[in-house]
Amino acid sequence: MPESKNSAKYKRVLIKLSGEALAGSLKTGIDGATIDGVCAKIKEVFEMGVEVAIVVGGGNFWRGRSGVGMDRSTADHMGMLATVINALALQDALERQGVPTRVQTAIEMRQIAEPYIKRKAARHLEKGRIVIFACGTGNPFFSTDTTAALRAAEVGAEVILLAKNVDGVYDSDPNKNPEAKKFDELTYFDVLNKELGVMDSTATSLCKDNHIPILVFGVNQPENIVKVIQGEKIGTIVR
Repeated sequence: MPESKNSAKYKRVLIKLSGEALAGSLKTGIDGATIDGVCAKIKEVFEMGVEVAIVVGGGNFWRGRSGVGMDRSTADHMGMLATVINALALQDALERQGVPTRVQTAIEMRQIAEPYIKRKAARHLEKGRIVIFACGTGNPFFSTDTTAALRAAEVGAEVILLAKNVDGVYDSDPNKNPEAKKFDELTYFDVLNKELGVMDSTATSLCKDNHIPILVFGVNQPENIVKVIQGEKIGTIVR
């Protein structure tokens, strides 16, 4: 593990990156400059001695709910394959910056990634490798938010860093309502009862049951990844 350069508030974290966050201004697909910028900040966190796991979505290519008229299981499996494209892109960007990584997939595709094995994932983290989880849970009807909550619980992450295209949690869509109120702190019950859309209800309940805090922040400024690790109060904390 590299020498710590700055004080880190956490020892092991799980970062949930939305697929849209990797598309940048392109809005779809992968923007090279955006992914390199995000990975540069993840590298900074890694060099602080923090063990980092990543769950990545696939919304920049395909979402299961996009498959109108399709069989839901088929549409969801297509979304899982989209997350593999993003996971490989993250792996490539991180390794070009000198960060050792492993991609693990919940659906086996041994030619390009390891199958997900909890103990192996934990060992990679202990050995100083970033682990990127793809294919969601491997099951239809579950979101990558639920995957983030599940993997965080399995590998013992202290917090889920929910990197979104908005800088926190609001009482309404800030892109549509300029009067939207931002929350600094919420409880799991607030999120569930007010249907605030931080994570889906399954993911939120998993975090509540396993006492895993969720820190929601904007990844449009990638340096926020470093700031939250250092304990700066940005975004919204759910606990």
